[in-house]
Amino acid sequence: MQTQTNSYGQQLPDQVDRISTLFDAHLGLLADVRELYRDRALLEREYAVKLKQLTKKAIEKKNKNGLLLVVGDTPTKTCSESMNNQNTLNHAYSEILSSMSAAAQDHINLADALSSQITDSLKAVERRNEDYKKKYDADCAEVEVHRQKSVHDRHAERSARQYDLQRLDMLNSKNVYIISTATANSVKTKFYTEDLPSLEDELQTRLVVDFVGIVTEAQNIQLSHQNTLKDRLTAVSAALIKVQPDKDQALFIESNIRPFSLPDDWVFEPCSNHYDTGDINIDPAPKVFLQNKLARSRAKLRELNPALVKQRTDAERYRVMLAAYATDNTLGDTSDAMNSYLDTAHQVTTLSTSACVLNSEINTIADVLGGDEGGPSPHVFKSSAFSIPTTCGYCKVSIWGLSKQGKTCKSCGLSVHSKCELNVPAQCSNVHGDYKASEILQSSSSAASISEISTSSIPSPSVQHDSSPQAEEMNRLARVIFGFAASSSFELSVTEGAVVRVLEEDDGSGWVKVADSDGEKGLVPATYLEDAGTSSLENSGPSQQASGIYVRVLYDYQPQEPGELTISEGDLVELSSGTNGGQNYADGWWEGFSRDGKKGIFPSNYVELA
Repeated sequence: MQTQTNSYGQQLPDQVDRISTLFDAHLGLLADVRELYRDRALLEREYAVKLKQLTKKAIEKKNKNGLLLVVGDTPTKTCSESMNNQNTLNHAYSEILSSMSAAAQDHINLADALSSQITDSLKAVERRNEDYKKKYDADCAEVEVHRQKSVHDRHAERSARQYDLQRLDMLNSKNVYIISTATANSVKTKFYTEDLPSLEDELQTRLVVDFVGIVTEAQNIQLSHQNTLKDRLTAVSAALIKVQPDKDQALFIESNIRPFSLPDDWVFEPCSNHYDTGDINIDPAPKVFLQNKLARSRAKLRELNPALVKQRTDAERYRVMLAAYATDNTLGDTSDAMNSYLDTAHQVTTLSTSACVLNSEINTIADVLGGDEGGPSPHVFKSSAFSIPTTCGYCKVSIWGLSKQGKTCKSCGLSVHSKCELNVPAQCSNVHGDYKASEILQSSSSAASISEISTSSIPSPSVQHDSSPQAEEMNRLARVIFGFAASSSFELSVTEGAVVRVLEEDDGSGWVKVADSDGEKGLVPATYLEDAGTSSLENSGPSQQASGIYVRVLYDYQPQEPGELTISEGDLVELSSGTNGGQNYADGWWEGFSRDGKKGIFPSNYVELA
């Protein structure tokens, strides 16, 4: 054994209790570490079990979907119970727990040995010496008794003889006591000079050395485990490097080639109770409709092409960026680049589909028209509101109200229903007030004839203006009932509750062109809007107070839309104040308060200043 610089046996003689207390503390530390590694082993075991379950589920899913994922190939290796038993991580933690438990048991055995072999032995020697001392004292007392008897006893000779025998027993006991004392002293000397120092010196390092050895072994096991995990990660990285999407796709294609042909084209299906053909009708009235639709489609295509070119350029730029980021991820976030590319590609798909639809419409209509594409001066219609009844320049039916009733040409002032817009020939005079509409009489038995007629304004009961048209050009306001996020440059993002101005009504496509309060324009779904009256966008703000200015009602008026005021001939109405109230509300419409304090709008030509 290696010579110790400090020795419990030499420097701490007869201090077994204190040394034992120190050993108990060391044993407590060892127990704590043992419990630590035991709990660590339990955690690792739980982790291994859960990992096994997760892996088993993954393998089951892979086995189930193997044909779909790798073209019929099944995994070459499946999880089994034997693999779990061979898990090195589980084995390492079992060794840790076993070694710490064994070390703790060794120290318990050492403590038991000290207690049984040293302490109990000393106690036995002490007890024997006490017994010898008591026997010696008893013999001495017996000798004295017999000596006294020998002096006074009548049988002196017998007493003397008995005294001599007793004295001999006493001397023998004395000699045995002296010999036992010498023996005890020899054992004591041997215990304190040889046995106890040797045991104490052995205990001085054994506990700590065993403890360090166990913990070192634990560290080595953990390092081995980490190296194993590193090797597995390295193998996974090598497998990832070998992934070849093109090769996998080729394998999938090769294993899934099937005969394919495009679906049959849709064909025209005539009504069951009406004889008809699949040819486009180019009678005079339908021909005008086709000419206007052709012009509108070409205008939309001209507006769409620049945006489509821009989106395709952006998509190519993002594709190049994505390829660069995939090669060197330090250049930027691959996820952001992918999202940008996919968003732009989606817009390209949407716009290119719209272009395909427009081109198809243009080609189909142009082939049918054969070069007769209508007049050179198309009307420029804009949504309008009509405060008084106005006759439609096409169908001769009255237009009246604030909702999406009709449109007015900004160049010549021709007013028509929204549904009649595409039926009006492109023959705008470009002179305000001088417009001609085609009177196309539709008949089921004869072809329509076209004649031009002059149309003039129908005077209202109290028209007091000079040359302004009776149809005030106003934009219908709509309220957004569902939020909408634009997905292309043609669309406009709007929020729920916002008020927008309708620039172009729904032409059957399901989309409406609007402008928001910031002047931004774009398309939103028609079903996302509800009518909000006719005024400027600013009128959606707080209401104004009374101005003190009164008007007298000339004609009765019943509300046609929400927000309008019921007025009767002879009533006095107080106008509201503010930049958007009273006479400033809108062209042809004033805002005021009725006698009962209700606020609303009414036609301005139905009243006069009081």
